Amino acid sequence: MKKIIHNDWQDVLQGEFEQAYYAKLHEFLKHEYATQNIHPDMYHIFQAFEWTPFSKVKVVILGQDPYHGQNQAHGLSFSVQPGAQVPPSLQNIYKELQSDLGIAPVQHGYLKKWADQGVLLLNSVLTVRDGQAYSHQGHGWERLTDTAIQALSEREQPVVFILWGKAARDKIKLIDQSRNIIIQSAHPSPLSAYRGFFGSKPFSKTNEALEAMGETPIDWQLPTEVLEEK
Repeated sequence: MKKIIHNDWQDVLQGEFEQAYYAKLHEFLKHEYATQNIHPDMYHIFQAFEWTPFSKVKVVILGQDPYHGQNQAHGLSFSVQPGAQVPPSLQNIYKELQSDLGIAPVQHGYLKKWADQGVLLLNSVLTVRDGQAYSHQGHGWERLTDTAIQALSEREQPVVFILWGKAARDKIKLIDQSRNIIIQSAHPSPLSAYRGFFGSKPFSKTNEALEAMGETPIDWQLPTEVLEEK
């Protein structure tokens, strides 16, 4: 059988890939990519899973759906491709990072270094039409990503879940809170960041939780420059 994800996530999600809903989602996406401008490109849909294998996940930062502008989305929540402007929500994440840990903002929004350290930057919905936020909601992605969240919740080694905003906090019901750590606040978007995101210290709280679990903390400092994606 053709592999969709090239690490241990394939085994974790294999049962979902064999379901009727996923076949329907696959047909929907084939038509969308053939007739519409869809983000990210089809080769980066599962990038968050590719860069952060199931067994390596320490932290999950949950987003909703990909950025819907040109040359932004590349398969990770909140992250944009090298060369893209830093989106407003990510600018606020950088502000909180500086307030929390004293890490100065970088001039790009490419979060691969976080993913490489075990931060799964997961959107609930993995594709979107150009310029149409939430246009691929309700087609099956949520079932797949809910399964991923539940699998992490049940994994022997616990996980820190960072849930920003109502949509992310709605996923609490999927997480075993007796075993895993949940850090939640308002969303970092300009509309809500002042209602509890700023001052929430998610980065230091995450590292304290990881250290308490016996894990290496995340180095949240991003490189000042990044190369273009190949």
